[in-house]
Amino acid sequence: MKLTLKVWRQKNPTDSGRFVEYQANNIFPDMSFLEMLDVVNDGLMSNGQEPIAFDHDCREGICGSCSLVINGRAHGPTRGTTCQTYMRNFTDGQTLVIEPWRAKAFPVLRDLVCDRSAFDRITQAGGYISSNVGGAPDGNALPIAKVISDKAMDAAECIGCGACVAACKNASAMLFVAAKVSHLGMLPQGQPERTARVRKMVSQMDDEGFGACTNQYECEAACPKEISADFIARMNGDYLWASVAPEE
Repeated sequence: MKLTLKVWRQKNPTDSGRFVEYQANNIFPDMSFLEMLDVVNDGLMSNGQEPIAFDHDCREGICGSCSLVINGRAHGPTRGTTCQTYMRNFTDGQTLVIEPWRAKAFPVLRDLVCDRSAFDRITQAGGYISSNVGGAPDGNALPIAKVISDKAMDAAECIGCGACVAACKNASAMLFVAAKVSHLGMLPQGQPERTARVRKMVSQMDDEGFGACTNQYECEAACPKEISADFIARMNGDYLWASVAPEE
């Protein structure tokens, strides 16, 4: 396969950045998108040019750090992470436009690498539970209905990749925050901080500069872990209660 790449190049956070065109040759259909970029970078470095900077870690669809917008879609044309997007999903001779996440709260550090530490700060604001020190409690000490545990695990699947933010026209982080709030708030262990958690995490989300949710569900469509937008409704209910409940 031969492809034309229009890649966003930006030297540092203060650089204005621009698109630069490259040719990707001898690309095999079974390569992942990141492997294709590796091939392009090998060619650039052999010619004494700066390689394209992009984020990655596990390359197994687990960490979510491979945050790229490909032809206007977060993570690319398939519902999965960029590292699990394969070149067989594209056609020979196709032009691919590759960009970083576009959001005020995700400033570009270099080329295709964004600073997503805003998500870390939101999690640190309230994504925890209180637990007494000592030995682990018996697993059957807190019986939880399977339907509840399954729903909590669905929310816990969020990997914090930021695709929801990249897909939203408002750069809203509501789906991410809702998943983090819900997976703890649905379990008995998460009840002591339930109201404080949603209040603190939503406040931190607003402080980070994420936009508002207008219920267009692009976040749900782009999420590689298929997190349901129903969790946003659940979080809104918790936040409404927290806004009138006495602070702990």
